[in-house]
Amino acid sequence: MKQTPLYEKHVALGAKLVDFAGYEMPIQYVGINQEHMAVRLSSGLFDVSHMGEFIISGEGAEAFLDNMTVNDVKSIQPWQAQYSAMCFENGGIIDDLLIYRYPDHFMLVVNCANMEKDLDWLVAHKPENVDIMDMSDQTGLIAFQGPKSREILQKVADIDLHTMDFYWFGVGNINGHPATIARTGYTGELGFEIYADNDAIGGIWDTILDSGEDDVDIVGLGCRDTLRIEMKYALYGNDIDETTNPVEAGLGWITKLDKGDFIGKNALVQAKENLSRRLVCIEMIDRGIPRKGYPIIVDGEQVGAVTSGTQSPSLKRGIGIGYVEKQHAKIGTELGMEVRNKNLKCKVVKPPFYKEGSVNT
Repeated sequence: MKQTPLYEKHVALGAKLVDFAGYEMPIQYVGINQEHMAVRLSSGLFDVSHMGEFIISGEGAEAFLDNMTVNDVKSIQPWQAQYSAMCFENGGIIDDLLIYRYPDHFMLVVNCANMEKDLDWLVAHKPENVDIMDMSDQTGLIAFQGPKSREILQKVADIDLHTMDFYWFGVGNINGHPATIARTGYTGELGFEIYADNDAIGGIWDTILDSGEDDVDIVGLGCRDTLRIEMKYALYGNDIDETTNPVEAGLGWITKLDKGDFIGKNALVQAKENLSRRLVCIEMIDRGIPRKGYPIIVDGEQVGAVTSGTQSPSLKRGIGIGYVEKQHAKIGTELGMEVRNKNLKCKVVKPPFYKEGSVNT
């Protein structure tokens, strides 16, 4: 199994380590619920160095990425980030990803399990005036998330974080270590994602811990999952994959069907016209915890299935995300869910489940 540049720190801290897409990653340190609430109420430090980073450069880079992804790359300015996805010609999602626009190149951040597939797809479509460089093995990534993250990080960063809006970024130093500091995240809280060379990321990690003292908890991927479910942030391999399209997955807001041609556009236009199911938020009425694969039932017939679920640490009840047939997707609709051979009551609710997040502060 591969290890991130922060692996030795996780071992020393007694993390519970698991195989995550071929990487030995910390799932938790003291417990998922406690770590989850630390991020919601204070701040948490995640190692997400398993993510992939590709540098796209050359005079054709903008047009290339605009053709390869569903969002409008031409609309973002230097130092702005964009959430997007790549699709096959049939509209199926290859991956969801982040695009960071630097003045002279772009950085794509992709899911760990999809790195090889994504790189092959990009290279197969690359014109001569575009260069692609895989920097994944040389790049460390820390997510520092929570309402106290900005005040703690600002003590040790030499760029102004108070004027940095959501989905913007800059390049600066953290206690002398060069880094890209982005106001992005996967938790629903105010937070930053910090990209740096492998030999610098450990020093940045230690600096943030020292700066925050008791207000920073080291947190694992277990609570990253519960935090993102509370926000209805899709996870590739669960809620989205090659058999789903962005329109039915609730990602119509990043799918710009009015821009020029892009791979998958025709299929997605058709998908919008012939929508048969939707990815919805489901809250338990009866006591129970939704889990991936649980059938969603109406009048004894299966009308969908759970794709992600958990007992919400913030809301103290069972919540899930899942696809249901369009006619049953309206907010307030009562449904049944088969949980351990019992048919439990649940209902469709408006996203996100957790509405008190600090992400826009």
